[in-house]
Amino acid sequence: MDEDRLYHDPELADFYDLENGWERSPDFAFCKALAEEATSVLDLGCGTGALAVALSGGRTVVGVDPAPAMLAIARGKPGADTVDFIEGDARTLRLGRRFDLVVLTGHAFQVFLSREDRAAALATIAAHLAPGGRFIFDSRNPACREWEEWGPEASMRLVDHPRFGPVAAWNDVAHDPATGIVTYGTHYEIRTTGKRLSAASRIAFPDKAELETLIAEAGLRVERWFGDWEGNDWRPGATELIPLGKLR
Repeated sequence: MDEDRLYHDPELADFYDLENGWERSPDFAFCKALAEEATSVLDLGCGTGALAVALSGGRTVVGVDPAPAMLAIARGKPGADTVDFIEGDARTLRLGRRFDLVVLTGHAFQVFLSREDRAAALATIAAHLAPGGRFIFDSRNPACREWEEWGPEASMRLVDHPRFGPVAAWNDVAHDPATGIVTYGTHYEIRTTGKRLSAASRIAFPDKAELETLIAEAGLRVERWFGDWEGNDWRPGATELIPLGKLR
């Protein structure tokens, strides 16, 4: 995978928490509840570390991300000293440790563009799960074609950045029907200076049948498929594919 400027460029990474607001998101609350009985958590694709820090009270938490710019933000958060933040790739990571809970949220699973990359990430989850431990990740349901809602008109917004002031933001999007890969652009224009920051990101939309096969091949099994982070069971037309499972 090529480095994505949205996460590797420090100026662009500085918008991540403003845009995502993890502390208010349903996946944040779901994972906090899931971690209540865990004594150790591995957060793959931890980004700016909000979830990892929130999970760290009274338990061992390791946060892993491939982007140094994101990890720099994570390490500067209050409470970050309770988390071991590591720069690493979820396809190849081997810590030689096992955890009660492994999470891969924020649709980070979709950055793995090939079947081989997805299989490698699932093998990493399996390699780090303790006996009886659980894993969870999320991927958007391709049947919902959510990318069709990511065009410039629908995505236009104003971001109030603490350093840059008011910033106009929008996205554009292209879908490759042959590969299923979606390329979306993220654009920020700082109103006080006119400076524009842009990045192009690529994500995949594997379907449920492929995920089921890859999960089984990795030596994992799914206990329950959720269709959203509110805890509703998966059904055709659900926006999310969220497997919760264990080692097989």
